[in-house]
Amino acid sequence: MANAAASSTASRASFSFKVVLLGEGAVGKTSLVLRYVENKFNDKHLTTLQASFLNKKLNIHGKKVNLAIWDTAGQERFHALGPIYYRDSNGAILVYDITDEDSFQKVKNWVKELRKMLGNHVVLVIAGNKIDLDKERHVNVREAEAYAESVGAQHFHTSAKMNKGIEDLFLNLSKSMMDQAGNEDLQQGCPSVRNNRRSVQVINDVDGNQRSDAGCC
Repeated sequence: MANAAASSTASRASFSFKVVLLGEGAVGKTSLVLRYVENKFNDKHLTTLQASFLNKKLNIHGKKVNLAIWDTAGQERFHALGPIYYRDSNGAILVYDITDEDSFQKVKNWVKELRKMLGNHVVLVIAGNKIDLDKERHVNVREAEAYAESVGAQHFHTSAKMNKGIEDLFLNLSKSMMDQAGNEDLQQGCPSVRNNRRSVQVINDVDGNQRSDAGCC
């Protein structure tokens, strides 16, 4: 029976993960996800109303990975809608603007809320965005990285404008979610999924990279 379970896991060829972006308004959540999914950047501030949904397909270590990415509104009036979008999430990207100390402090509130609602089942990554404005930085790098480590999250330095750090962020998040899924299988007697970054391949699937505005998930 154990061998049959192991064989079943080994042959599993795909994963589907729900990822949510959270953070204050104007920190660059929409710019990050548009750069990642569509390789587009707009200098003008893009305001998200409630939430937008995007899809990205990857191939990691021979496994197909589908990311359903939810880009949420950061305005305070939409904060109460947060649980609607992040429930059942496998991963969360918490974004702050390195030039805005308050946006970093708000990330801490999101972390507490996510841990309270989803426990350790959600994989967290924190993105210090707009590193192209490093001369205007108001968030200490060491403090941000130490905080991320203290809550079990990976920290990334990103810039949608310069297209820096974004691929690494989503790749590492995807691999961590795969590991998480593998560990949960292991607890049930199945082997964990192993990954090798050198085997990562992005599938160019135009039909799969669709964006739609939505009022709920």
